[in-house]
Amino acid sequence: MKHIFEKGKNSSKTTLLLLHGTGGNELDLLPLAGKIDEDASVLSVRGNVSENGMPRFFRRLAEGIFDEEDLIFRTKELYEFLDEAAVKYSFDRKNIVAIGYSNGANIAASMMFHYDDALKAAVLHHPMVPRRGIGLPDLSGSHVFIGAGTNDPICPAEESEELKSILGNAGAEVHLHWENMGHQLSFKEVDAAAKWYKQNI
Repeated sequence: MKHIFEKGKNSSKTTLLLLHGTGGNELDLLPLAGKIDEDASVLSVRGNVSENGMPRFFRRLAEGIFDEEDLIFRTKELYEFLDEAAVKYSFDRKNIVAIGYSNGANIAASMMFHYDDALKAAVLHHPMVPRRGIGLPDLSGSHVFIGAGTNDPICPAEESEELKSILGNAGAEVHLHWENMGHQLSFKEVDAAAKWYKQNI
């Protein structure tokens, strides 16, 4: 997978996994990494799927309707890529914190839905519920920040609450943060995520 890796300061064992939204790339979320943890290593990945020329992490059938078969395949693909990258760049595979926006947040959530050891924690900006009707692994010890907009036309409030409930029932510690916004990512939301990270990770 096309990506950027930046080694962090020796004192930090954390690697931030950056996952962009639809139409973005591996450069988009780099400014967020410094705000969340300026000492951490950074692994920023570009989605392998193209939708009318726009990079994504998995296919969708329509707005808000995921291609579930492709989602499962791409989730496994990203999970295995993290295994390989940890060896290649010599970072701690058990200390990865994902920061995802929209489509990137969805693939991060999907990894947590499928693997108990995929992520130590996740900052999910405007995610949806990736899959329904499946049992989740034991996520005890995991921490999740969900950033949501009260007027988000893509991720209704009920969707954010449902995702919080599903992850919480699997054992994760989940914080749901609201902004009076739509689907866009605001500075206030990033600041809230940074504050949460410093208190929990």
